[in-house]
Amino acid sequence: MFTREGILSLILSIPGLLLAIIFHEFAHGWAAYLMGDNTARYSGRLSLNPLHHLDPVGALCMLLFRFGWAKPVPINPNNFKNHRKGVIIVSLAGPFANFVIGLISWILAYASQLLLGTVSSFAMFLVNIFVISGYMNVGLMVFNLIPIPPLDGSKILLEFLPYRWQYKIYQYERYFSLILLLLVYGGTMTPVLSVIRSYVIAFYELVAQGIFGLII
Repeated sequence: MFTREGILSLILSIPGLLLAIIFHEFAHGWAAYLMGDNTARYSGRLSLNPLHHLDPVGALCMLLFRFGWAKPVPINPNNFKNHRKGVIIVSLAGPFANFVIGLISWILAYASQLLLGTVSSFAMFLVNIFVISGYMNVGLMVFNLIPIPPLDGSKILLEFLPYRWQYKIYQYERYFSLILLLLVYGGTMTPVLSVIRSYVIAFYELVAQGIFGLII
């Protein structure tokens, strides 16, 4: 049963969840468009409307575990001007967008405390929202870089494998997806993902401290 603090944490997580999902998928679609593929544009996915990108299960995992996924933007790599370059850039675009939004969120958390102080409840409300947004974005970034289909990391890895291997892996992608879900719900990957996330957050800390010279 959820405690009052747990419910409050879920509520504060919603802005970060929406930012993480919206910009992750929008970045994929926009990068694909720049690489020569209009599929996302024609399907209405070049949008900042969160309803176009939310995956119910992935969003729930983001809220509960700080790791999750969104509804993939439709992309046709055959339209890319350069196939390998296009796939790699488009696959990296989503996680990179999360990295940037996470860093901005962390900097805004520092700025909120610096400008509003630590006594104001409104200041702490903003700080919590921005900090959680940072964790949400880093969680989505790290999770999607796992080299297991259908995540972004797998698409990058496959571009460096022989075609026959790519074909086999794509042929059994549904089974990899099932394995991925079992790993997520079983908590097998959580310790590793948490360590990676902590390193990214530590980098955010260094950047924010360098800008403001204070520690939250």
